[in-house]
Amino acid sequence: MRKNLFFTIVFSAMVAIFCQPLQAQGILKKIKQKTEDKVVNELFGEDDKGSSSSENPNSGNSSDKSSSVSNTKGGGLNSSAPDVKENINDAEKAFEKEEYSDARYAVRQAILGIELEIGKNILNDLPDEIAGLPAIKEEDNVTSSGIGFVGMIISRVYRSKDMELRITIGNDAAMLSAANAYLASGAYGSSSEQDYKTLKFQDERGVITWDEYSGYSLSVPFGQSSVFVAEGVNFENEDDFMAAANEVTLSKIKNQLGEK
Repeated sequence: MRKNLFFTIVFSAMVAIFCQPLQAQGILKKIKQKTEDKVVNELFGEDDKGSSSSENPNSGNSSDKSSSVSNTKGGGLNSSAPDVKENINDAEKAFEKEEYSDARYAVRQAILGIELEIGKNILNDLPDEIAGLPAIKEEDNVTSSGIGFVGMIISRVYRSKDMELRITIGNDAAMLSAANAYLASGAYGSSSEQDYKTLKFQDERGVITWDEYSGYSLSVPFGQSSVFVAEGVNFENEDDFMAAANEVTLSKIKNQLGEK
């Protein structure tokens, strides 16, 4: 009896330990969603209880039959950004009618359109070539949640043969917390072969890391909640990588984002 109880306790402890990272991720997502919702709730009040919806991947009809036809046509989805003025007008009309759910949606779409435009402008200000590596503009990417730069990510890749430089700018909790963790520790290497250190990058504190497989990575928090990340693959040394990263002017990005 006692033996079974002992194994039960040990098993429960192991489950709790392994589940903890997953629970933390879930909590982070909930906090992020609540942060976004709070901004809109301050404008329009609490959500309409009847307007919320949920999606269950296991619900609905299912079929055991698989299609024997593969898709060979189609151009994908349209990538046009939401019309800011149109959505602002829609929000005003919905607000006047006390249709707060529709007003909320229109506000999100308007902010999303603004953020995508800001991201586009930042990409336009980035160099067309860095360290002899041309920009692969077809891989340019801007994503946003649509509320105050929460989760906004802007990225561009420079590549030639086996060399690559990836520039990422954004406001992302995971990216920012990783950089701040290094900076808060004040650490300078952790083993016989130094693999990370803090430094100054264009008047901002940052951290550079080195990995044998992924290469160099520079993370620089700036402003209130933004972060600049440069990742370099197959650069000869730290100096070459830092020279490439310095071809991006951080002050221009800060101005575009309204950071101080």
